[in-house]
Amino acid sequence: MKSSRLLSILLLPQTRGRMTAAELAAELDVSPRTVYRDVESLHAAGVPLYGDAGHRGGYQLLAGYRTRLTGLNAGEAEALFLAGVPGPAAELGLGPALAAAQLKLRAALPPELREQADRMRTRFHLDAPGWYAADTEVPFLPQVADAVWHGRVLQVRYRRWKEPTDVDRRLEPYGLVLKAGRWYAVAAPGPRTYRVDQILRLAAGDERFEVPADFDLAEHWRRYQADFHARLHHGEAVVRLSPPAAARLTGPAARALAATGTAEPDGWTRATLPTESLEQAHAFFLSLGAGAEVLAPRELRDRLAATVRALAAAYRD
Repeated sequence: MKSSRLLSILLLPQTRGRMTAAELAAELDVSPRTVYRDVESLHAAGVPLYGDAGHRGGYQLLAGYRTRLTGLNAGEAEALFLAGVPGPAAELGLGPALAAAQLKLRAALPPELREQADRMRTRFHLDAPGWYAADTEVPFLPQVADAVWHGRVLQVRYRRWKEPTDVDRRLEPYGLVLKAGRWYAVAAPGPRTYRVDQILRLAAGDERFEVPADFDLAEHWRRYQADFHARLHHGEAVVRLSPPAAARLTGPAARALAATGTAEPDGWTRATLPTESLEQAHAFFLSLGAGAEVLAPRELRDRLAATVRALAAAYRD
């Protein structure tokens, strides 16, 4: 544990610049006193890590000093190679850069770690999109990524789901997120979320912007997903489910079944399940066939009954 922490104290100022003992302690989840002791250990080992007092002080490495990656353990080396996802990197225009970085990393590793990292790369492959998702063209992704990196304002023509479908937007792209094989841009004003594959036209000028200092992309995306799921299931349906139909439920429906389900004498289960809309619920409960009986709301039950009657008439001999 200590050897890994010492390596982190050595690498963090090398990659981020000057850092105070408090900043290092927060990053490593230790006390500042532990950081002081670790810095003394590095000094004793001849590492030129120097600290300056004062408001703008902190620890930094002697100019020009660099360390090699011999401090990586097996798990860290494997994780670094597994983290190099070639598909998304290529979409961002970084495929050659990723390949070169992995080559340099591999050359810097000791032989035993190099062998384990090679094994990881040949035995694990990440394919993010779902089975039934067709490959989506994202022609403007490199330009959006460049605007994110350089803080450049974009003028885009964007296609949305509601009328009017095609709209013009001025975007300040704060970051990019890859979710289930689809790229999203988080951009001001708002910020709001835009599917990059729905950008129809794009122009980047000379206007620049600054990302707010308190903006955290990962935290913003976590809140966005939580809000999305809260808005997604705003309705409920009271249903009876046969054992095979109940076993087919997944996600929120399965959790609702576990929380609200009550067994009935015939072996079926009565439960209250979340629904997105009348149309979605109609399609979903039809997919369960005769294993599901909707009791409420009445509008959904009536629509299902009408569909079943129409099906029966279509298949009548």
